Amino acid sequence: MPPVIAVTGASGRVGGRVAARLSAAGVATRLVGRDPARLPELSGAVAAPPASYGDGEAMRRALDGADTLFLVSAHEAPGRVQEHHTAVDAALAAGVGRIVYMSFVGAAPDATFTFARDHFHTEEYIRARRIHHTFLRDNFYLAAFPAMTGADGVLRGPAGQGRVAAVAHDDIADAAAAVLLDGPGPHDRAVYDLTGPTAFSLAEAAAELTRATGRTVRYVPESEDEAYASRAGFGAEEWEVTGWVTSYEAMGAGEMAAVSDAVPRLTGHPAQSLREYLAAHPRSYAHLLP
Repeated sequence: MPPVIAVTGASGRVGGRVAARLSAAGVATRLVGRDPARLPELSGAVAAPPASYGDGEAMRRALDGADTLFLVSAHEAPGRVQEHHTAVDAALAAGVGRIVYMSFVGAAPDATFTFARDHFHTEEYIRARRIHHTFLRDNFYLAAFPAMTGADGVLRGPAGQGRVAAVAHDDIADAAAAVLLDGPGPHDRAVYDLTGPTAFSLAEAAAELTRATGRTVRYVPESEDEAYASRAGFGAEEWEVTGWVTSYEAMGAGEMAAVSDAVPRLTGHPAQSLREYLAAHPRSYAHLLP
């Protein structure tokens, strides 16, 4: 039987792209998700029985017979780390021999970005299981910058003059597919930081948005108190707002500034810049057009 790669989050922006690339390569792919109706229809791919990370038995059934698991991190939530643990345990119970986990740059127990701490604890759990593994630590998404800019043309946050080596979803997917298709040998226990080609400040991001949209887009630095106050009206829970605010603070602290060559090294092509991303995705800034 050909090896089977299970892809979680296959209806999402990363998992869906990875699944499509594996399908194009002719790989037997298992698509894992909570709602099979949302999973893409791809050649050589089959939908697993419905499963969520927190349901260990459902995940075991979904992964039964898979050789490799591409584990996209769960949506941010207070119990996310435990959900990851349950999913990893289910993979082991199902006989999966390798996990490729989507982590985040700077994953550490004391990371400024609170959600990056979840990734550290998940990585440590996988390491302790003594299974073949690879960690792909992506940087902030390029798509986030037009999305975070308000219709008023203001990008605001407590990032100071910090820089961020943001990366495109397509580059992440290309790198992940390359690692998955290579098999465990070349990448066993490897950790790859997936970044764009340069690190830029939010003022520079605003300048690129100005260039793309033809209207003035400004970056307004905020203090921590101002950042919490400006996001108070979104109705989000405290842990989520803290994640939003600390993502900017991590930029300001330099924790997202390092540029890696992992994307070109793994994929054979350069990583996409913010300018290139905006040129290729005009819908991303449609709300900013004059």
